[in-house]
Amino acid sequence: MTVTSVRLQPDVEAGLDAVTEKLQRSRNWIINEAVREYVARQSLDDLRWKETLEAIDDVAAGRVVDGDAVHRWMRSWGTANELPIPKPGA
Repeated sequence: MTVTSVRLQPDVEAGLDAVTEKLQRSRNWIINEAVREYVARQSLDDLRWKETLEAIDDVAAGRVVDGDAVHRWMRSWGTANELPIPKPGA
């Protein structure tokens, strides 16, 4: 495991100490969990951004499904005449 120094602002340090006491965990454990969650959230944000750009490209290329078709499909759920998933351009 790598050792990294971090300078904490006093209010952050006070919050960290409160959490360590409440959870009965070490500062090391709390900081590791916080960094792990932050990195995971950043990865998720990157994925969402990539998917957003792909969706914009799909719209620009006309690869979209009509909203009314989606509503008809959803209203058919659970009925005897459930519709197939609508396709782009249909």
